[in-house]
Amino acid sequence: MPVRIWGHQTTEEFSTLDPARTIAVLPVGAVEQHGPHLPLSTDILITEAVLDAAAVLLADDVTVLVLPSQAVGLSPEHMSFAGTLSHRAETLIASWTEIGHSVAAAGLRKLILLNSHGGQPQVVDIVTQCLRSEAGLLAVRANTFRFELPENLISERERSFGLHGGQIETALMLAIAPELVRRELISDFPNRAEDLAAGNKRLGLSGAGGLAWNAEDLNPSGATGAASLATAEDGAAILTAYGHQLAELIGDVADWPLSDGAPFGAPQ
Repeated sequence: MPVRIWGHQTTEEFSTLDPARTIAVLPVGAVEQHGPHLPLSTDILITEAVLDAAAVLLADDVTVLVLPSQAVGLSPEHMSFAGTLSHRAETLIASWTEIGHSVAAAGLRKLILLNSHGGQPQVVDIVTQCLRSEAGLLAVRANTFRFELPENLISERERSFGLHGGQIETALMLAIAPELVRRELISDFPNRAEDLAAGNKRLGLSGAGGLAWNAEDLNPSGATGAASLATAEDGAAILTAYGHQLAELIGDVADWPLSDGAPFGAPQ
């Protein structure tokens, strides 16, 4: 069975694993507002669903050990909205790095941090670098929102400005957990960043001159994007595309050779 739950193993079973073909995956997300229509757990549910979609595509000789999901992430930009939970960045860096050290102590050499929250890729970057430098792991960062979308499904405008609770996330949730979507509250949530982009030469939400923002700065509802365009069928197509890309990434990581137990071999 390619995918196993870390906590369901016994301590003796770790000695039977092949470090070259075994990959630990740490699912991370957020518990934060996603507008009036989506649940607080949207990000972690997407992370877990993408991993499930990838699991059925893996080669039989690859073992994935799924670590306990880290649902609460870095969400200070959403703290004006009730229900949002957040750690500080330094708390997450310490906690996720310590989990990675525990993975290394168990004899594993490969780890993927799988993230679906757009507010913390920098944390994922720092943790994976620390684990490469400190624990000698092949540490890989994977952000689902950077996977390629199916062609001609989502407009360029929505890709740029439907950042939170828009068409993409709403479609995914209609496919993953439709019972949690408040359909009667789905609407379109204009993003004030469009005006910002039109009025400045360099200043925007991303790029070389990126502006820090709180969710209410972009739309008072906390959501941005054309959620009314979302369908469960589109969500299923996105989930399938993301699952294939994650499965390919896991395959690449499994095929990465270890030299003397290290991902890049001994220093020359």
